[in-house]
Amino acid sequence: MPRTVWSGAISFGLVTVPIHVVSATENHAIRFHQYHLEDMSRVRVRKICEIEDREVPQDEIGKAYEISKDTLIAISDEELREIPLPTAKAIEIAAFVPAASIDPLQIGDGYYLQADGPVAAKPYKLLRMALERSAKVALAKYAWSGRERLGLLRVRDDAIVLHAMRWPDEIRSPKELAPATVEVSDDEIEGAQALIDHMTRDDLEGSEFEDHYTDALAEVIKAKRDGQAPPETPASEAPAGKVVDLMAALEASVKKARNSRGEGDADVHELHPKKKTPAKKTAKKTATKKTTAKKAAKKTAAKPKRSA
Repeated sequence: MPRTVWSGAISFGLVTVPIHVVSATENHAIRFHQYHLEDMSRVRVRKICEIEDREVPQDEIGKAYEISKDTLIAISDEELREIPLPTAKAIEIAAFVPAASIDPLQIGDGYYLQADGPVAAKPYKLLRMALERSAKVALAKYAWSGRERLGLLRVRDDAIVLHAMRWPDEIRSPKELAPATVEVSDDEIEGAQALIDHMTRDDLEGSEFEDHYTDALAEVIKAKRDGQAPPETPASEAPAGKVVDLMAALEASVKKARNSRGEGDADVHELHPKKKTPAKKTAKKTATKKTTAKKAAKKTAAKPKRSA
């Protein structure tokens, strides 16, 4: 079981849910230490006092705010824990919103919220089921690590998940990154949509969603440990240059997507078929012809017969 990173409560109106916060994710990446290559001795980062020119142990290190070069304000961990904010001890729900209204750029690391004992079990389940049935997420405020934060609460299976969020003013505007004005045809958009349809999945299972880099790195380490040459990098296709025919590239991509799913390309049609003449116009012409024929018949019937 992962260790508790924070303890407090969820404040939901007048309902209080005591909880423990535990990490919801794991990092399986291979980690390296730094070594001096000449003698392979460990290289470490040490904390040195600038005035005394000596290494300082952790119990002598604290936090301070620099007002000016000569003025520092020391802040202890206890003062941070006792900061006069309601969110210092609780995750305070402020509103409920549709999940689609949240910009994914704002969403950060996830944590599981665990009910703290039997007393918290019922209000915890109440909040989880209410969130689930409403199909909404909760926006909350809480204070961790010396600052007030914005959070998102959602349901995952039988647990409530807290996601750290960035404040709206922490998201940079993408306006300056927008490409120059270009024209995109309806056929090209439909081609891209066809490719999206063929690449759509209902789950994230399969080898394409596995960490092959870590596996390959483990093979390199194993080979070097055994005194063997590292595995060779498989040849990859040379990157293409400029796309001259965008529709051709889309069609080829759709065929590739179908083949990768074992569908073959027997049913692959052109992404930009020839446009057929609308049926309404044909019907109009036919109706016009019939009307002309009726008028001609009327004129013929109205003419008097010549006497012999």
